[in-house]
Amino acid sequence: MDYFLKCTACKRKFGKKYSMQICSSCGSLLEVVYIGKMDLGFMRNRAALLRGIGRFLGVLPDGRYRDYFVGSTPMVQSKEPKDLFMKLELLNPTNSFKDRGSVIEVAKAKEYGYSEVVCASTGNMAYSIAYYSKLYGLKTTVFISRAANRDKLLDIKGTHDAKIVRVDGDFTKAQGLAEGYAHKNSAFLAGDYCYRKEGQKIIAYEAVLQLGNINSIIVPVGNATLISGIYKGFLEMLKHRIIRKLPRIIAVQSTGSNPLARAFNSGGKITYMNPHTKADAIAVGNPTFGIEALEALSSTGGMAISVTDKEMERAQKQFYSDYGLIAELGGVASLAALSKIKKLGRSVAIISGGNV
Repeated sequence: MDYFLKCTACKRKFGKKYSMQICSSCGSLLEVVYIGKMDLGFMRNRAALLRGIGRFLGVLPDGRYRDYFVGSTPMVQSKEPKDLFMKLELLNPTNSFKDRGSVIEVAKAKEYGYSEVVCASTGNMAYSIAYYSKLYGLKTTVFISRAANRDKLLDIKGTHDAKIVRVDGDFTKAQGLAEGYAHKNSAFLAGDYCYRKEGQKIIAYEAVLQLGNINSIIVPVGNATLISGIYKGFLEMLKHRIIRKLPRIIAVQSTGSNPLARAFNSGGKITYMNPHTKADAIAVGNPTFGIEALEALSSTGGMAISVTDKEMERAQKQFYSDYGLIAELGGVASLAALSKIKKLGRSVAIISGGNV
């Protein structure tokens, strides 16, 4: 799809040849805005799921994307409750939903002629970015907290040849350092920005292809890019009459890192919170797409739920017992929240990652 980029704050517009993901005027987030009418005819053909990302080019920014077996993840019916279906994002190539955005972002970096990609991460993002950068022949530099999962760090550095810069602080500090590095070293800034959001919105399209009407979708939230991307996907389908109404979107965070849930449930603004949780994949103190996530919850009659590490640990053990799959704590936050949701209906729980 033809498109341009628009700043979410100052509203300045940039052509698609603009090679950054933040506004050069005010430093705010950009949004992909499509030109012309989308062709969503593929949504009437369930076989679209068998063709990976290539089938969804009509709702993605123009670009030369390689599939690399991203997406088309299974939807598995829960043993209990029966009206819950689990979207197994841990079966992507690097075991998390991050691949959906990484394959778009790194392709854009290659298209714009960059030789290096830089990102901030709590673990899964870096693993995914490093994987696709290596496939596209680009270097990777990662800013990551010293408290990050050791096994993830070994995979990022040892398997995918990424340069790792350890940060004395959390994701929010790492993100600021990554942005500064990108500017100083002419590297492509990847991570939780506009192109990643476009790749991750495809989860919404796949869910509708797999299930049809959906009452609710339950999403683990760290930086809130996933939940805002899913919301955008549903908005596009509503506009083109693929769906009749927006599903209720439910955000789940750890009690030790829940700035979005606190803001939504109090009716206030998102304020920084120092993360204290073992669920490193969702340990973000100030979500980049927090404002967009609040809109998604408000406009769909959604909820924001906080779960403890112990509740996620129980869900993790039960998930392995029932389905034989290993998920990380943040990956099963959606399942840990089930007992706190009334009138579930035909719903989807995102199992977001499996890197432990």
